[in-house]
Amino acid sequence: MKISFQSVALTLSFVISSLALSGCQTTRTVDPNNLTLLNQAPFEILKVESQEEIFVLDKQIISSLQKLFRQNDQPEIKQAQLVMQFLLENGDESLLYMSDANLTASQTYQNLNANCLSLSILAYSLSDFLNLQAEFQKVHVPEYWATSRGYNFLSGHINLKIHEDRTRYYTKQVLHTTPRTLTIDFDPNSRQQAFRTTPITKDRVTAMFYNNKGAINMVEGNHDLAFSYFKSAIELDPNYTSAWANLAILYRIAGEFDTAEVFYNQAISLDPNNNTAKGNLAVLYDLTNRTKQAEEIRSALHNYRKNNPYYILTLGNQAMEEGKINKAIRHYRSALKINSQLHEGYFALAKAYFAKGDLVQTKHHIKRALNHAEFEHNQKQYRGKLEWLDAVAKN
Repeated sequence: MKISFQSVALTLSFVISSLALSGCQTTRTVDPNNLTLLNQAPFEILKVESQEEIFVLDKQIISSLQKLFRQNDQPEIKQAQLVMQFLLENGDESLLYMSDANLTASQTYQNLNANCLSLSILAYSLSDFLNLQAEFQKVHVPEYWATSRGYNFLSGHINLKIHEDRTRYYTKQVLHTTPRTLTIDFDPNSRQQAFRTTPITKDRVTAMFYNNKGAINMVEGNHDLAFSYFKSAIELDPNYTSAWANLAILYRIAGEFDTAEVFYNQAISLDPNNNTAKGNLAVLYDLTNRTKQAEEIRSALHNYRKNNPYYILTLGNQAMEEGKINKAIRHYRSALKINSQLHEGYFALAKAYFAKGDLVQTKHHIKRALNHAEFEHNQKQYRGKLEWLDAVAKN
């Protein structure tokens, strides 16, 4: 099953279905009967973080900020650049993050190995403290899947845009110039490409946070807490389609198939392009002996995704999980035919050949992965694998 996660707000996999953590703005409305169903749930409602608790900066952070920003007359863009520098100097300069590390602003400050959602929340809170005009943006990245804890997570992505306040320069000659902006983006891949963006609200980002936390708790079997997070996301932002889709997965796991189907359809109604919800609905159709409808959905999704190399890599990963190594290799090679620059594709091939016991091909493809990796943390990972292989060969 696939779960989609906003994490970079991501697909969960028991069978082949998805959990959604990101979603699009919509003008469609929610069926009031579905909101009523939330209050008739077979789950216990537990306490979750409030929006204030998610965004608040603790005293240690405020003290550090006050030391760094002693002058308040610096241009907004300069202060925004200092925000980024502040993050770099107080954590891992590579800004590594884990897709399932969903932390509040203060928690993220203490441990920058969080996901982009948490890092963006922290940057927003830092900007707000400095009275900068900050705006969250949804980044329209291609569908991308990552594997964690035995599940496939479909990742979304957000960043932060900081605007210069031109009213401060009202009496100056620069009034006629275009206001400047700075985008803070914690995903190195996204920074390199000009993906389309859409402004999103603080409430939507909070709903994404709840949705991610719900997804992780669902994976870990904490169903009451997972429901509490999904419910909080929907109550704050009823039109957030991903929360409905993930809530449907939770109901399916609980055996509440009828309600799960209602929630899948609610998610799709809010966003007809929510392919994660459609894929999960196909799983539900399989479980309720509606094979034809399930195959129709899967066929349509495959045709839509067949030119996405990350989707093909996911098919290879599924084949690996099933022990079909040669089939996995064919998928990985197909993905690289679509995009020969994917270091992940070469590393996937290396893992497949290692499973076959072919250390020569394993080392060859790790080297190719290293040659195509643009970022230091990936390069470090591949060098470590090569050193390990050399040590194995010597023994």
